[in-house]
Amino acid sequence: MPKPEQLGPYTLEQPEGVFPLGGDTLALGAFATVRAHWQVCDLGTGSGALLLLLAGREPTLSLTGIELNPAAARAAQTNLTANKLNGQVLCCDLRSAPLPAGQFDLAISNPPYFSVGSGKSGGSTRCEEMCTLDELCAAAARLVKNGGRFALCHRPERLTDVLCTLREHGLEPKRLKLLSHSPSHTPFTVLIESVRQGKPGLDLLPTEYMTDF
Repeated sequence: MPKPEQLGPYTLEQPEGVFPLGGDTLALGAFATVRAHWQVCDLGTGSGALLLLLAGREPTLSLTGIELNPAAARAAQTNLTANKLNGQVLCCDLRSAPLPAGQFDLAISNPPYFSVGSGKSGGSTRCEEMCTLDELCAAAARLVKNGGRFALCHRPERLTDVLCTLREHGLEPKRLKLLSHSPSHTPFTVLIESVRQGKPGLDLLPTEYMTDF
């Protein structure tokens, strides 16, 4: 098993075969808006890293993870329990998760980046074989309340796809940040936060330079 990661006050265990922690997840966990007592849902939670990162910023959050992979779902639930966090992980398809519509203040996701047929694939964790961007946004729009938020990370070359798909599902893009290794490098990740039934108006934040990834 890989060495445990320390995420603020919490420890993340990552079993073999579960998608590993990366810089995009760390950045997304710091980027998303959180407020006291919010109900948060991580769509495709993997080992639960985003849930731990958000709880490290606001310990009063109520945490829910949805994960299709049974091994990853078990790891995420174990991580919540071991860190004494209030939360549950559902092992199910996020497109048909048995959760009430409009339950959450925030949905968050580090989704597969590559569309089917793009020629880029690393399996279901990197390619939209099991859930497309459209299906992900539809699920987020169903789960968050009006005025609730959906934060995700994605590839800059798919920015147009992401923004258009969010708006199609009533999720208005409100905050956007690019991640880059340095001013001389092109961005490698984009972070976007949208608001359900929000008014138009996008805040483009300064680019963040992540030299360690």
